[in-house]
Amino acid sequence: MKVILKQDIKGVGKKDQIINAADGYARNYLFPKNLAVPADTGNLNNLKAKQESTAFKKNEDFKEAKALAEKLSKIVLKFEVKAGENGKLFGGVTSKEISEELNKQYKINIDKKKIILKETIKNAGVTNVELKLNEGVIAKLKVQIIGK
Repeated sequence: MKVILKQDIKGVGKKDQIINAADGYARNYLFPKNLAVPADTGNLNNLKAKQESTAFKKNEDFKEAKALAEKLSKIVLKFEVKAGENGKLFGGVTSKEISEELNKQYKINIDKKKIILKETIKNAGVTNVELKLNEGVIAKLKVQIIGK
């Protein structure tokens, strides 16, 4: 019997996958626990519409991320931080601070987890920072640190 899974089941399949299940397994386990529905024409049409909607949303998110990456590549984010004589900062600039400053200066809201920093920025000057906006979209942002 062909069924459409409503959620991931270990050893059986993933959500929205169409599988062949034994009749007894489907009727006695999958259907009563609301883990699957029969793969009839109505449910198959619903699944197809859901997949098209998801693909459209993913495509729109990708386009938005591309546009944001283009906008971020033109920005130079400036920080004024206390520094020692040789340009070494007291403390450092973290991804959280970069996120907050982007929001404050440019009204761009980016989660600090999307900012890829191997370590905090501890030297004055210009540093290129990568931001992972979406799957396959990595933006580059210039961060200028001015020691005072």
